[in-house]
Amino acid sequence: MTPVQPLTLPGVTELGPDALGDWDAHTVDVPGGDLYQSRPWAEYRARHGWQPRFLALDDGSRVLALQRPWAWIGGAGVYISRGPVAAGATPEVAAGRLVAVARWLAAHGVDAVASDAEIPAGQGYETALATHGFHQIDELQPSRHRMRLLLPAAASEDDLLMATDMTTRQRIRGAMKKGLRVRCYDGPGRAPLGEGFDSPARGEGEDAGNAGEAGAAAALDRLHGFVAGTGARRDFSVGRREPFRDWGLASLAAGRMALLETVSPAGDVLGSAMFYRHGGRLTYSHSGDRADLRRAWPGVAHLQLWRAIQLAHREGIGEVDLGGVDVAGARRAPVDGEPMYGLYAFKRSFGAEWLEQAGAFEWIARPWRYGLGRVTGRAAAMAGRR
Repeated sequence: MTPVQPLTLPGVTELGPDALGDWDAHTVDVPGGDLYQSRPWAEYRARHGWQPRFLALDDGSRVLALQRPWAWIGGAGVYISRGPVAAGATPEVAAGRLVAVARWLAAHGVDAVASDAEIPAGQGYETALATHGFHQIDELQPSRHRMRLLLPAAASEDDLLMATDMTTRQRIRGAMKKGLRVRCYDGPGRAPLGEGFDSPARGEGEDAGNAGEAGAAAALDRLHGFVAGTGARRDFSVGRREPFRDWGLASLAAGRMALLETVSPAGDVLGSAMFYRHGGRLTYSHSGDRADLRRAWPGVAHLQLWRAIQLAHREGIGEVDLGGVDVAGARRAPVDGEPMYGLYAFKRSFGAEWLEQAGAFEWIARPWRYGLGRVTGRAAAMAGRR
């Protein structure tokens, strides 16, 4: 067994509002960067009851910690969503950053720290954290694997289409032949995407050259409805419509998200999906479609994802992250006959490969207050619902 090397723990300081101008350059635009470590995400979470803490490490990295106080008893818990980002560092360096941040937070009144950084499994990250008191926990959001599709810079769009399997190509071409179109809602100042993409639908009172916030909000509401319908069939919850719309508009305004809608020749919206730009990749986030119209309009999801691949390729993005496959625990790929095998096969049909991730971890500084805080939190939530 290879001995565990001692971790280097960088110093930690907290940044004020005036020092955040280049925050996303450290947390989103770097290799492995993530939108859930961004200022727009921090501002969104602040609107919904969390306290963002912007931490600078003396190795030049940055960590967004989202803090929430326990009801009535003092103290707090922290969630480091998709962080610390690796930014090209080794798993041991990333682990050292998390340990340093957790200790700093504990010294400033925090009782428990959870993190689900996207770090490859089996490369030392898990062992390094375990030696410093962290333990693995169930996913806070899908984190134990992802499916990656690489887009070689030298490949043409024809090459990428031919890299899909035959059935997928037929679905894509069949959808186009039947007149299905994909429109794109995107951030301000984005260049037109060219062939294959329509302009977005307009909201009430908006001019012909700009979909505007009302049009984007309506598209986000439609996507929420699709995802909620999928959740009802697959037994998961997407949460309330208003926060979903709030985050969608914020990420669109920041130029970090693109929303694609597939429409019939008559203009009926058949499905939609949102994709994040971060860390040199385009990440498949939420998607859904009209399940009742799949027989009438086959290939909606295939055409939608193909257009996203074209979007990434045209912007020079070298990877499309197709996310996970929603298997409980996500410890392995599903096999034929299991409920999620169809989704897995769909993503594989585009050429995506399964990547194991280290997953989510937690460190508890004060077990007594952490345990009590979870109880008071549930009580406060029940009281609020009443």
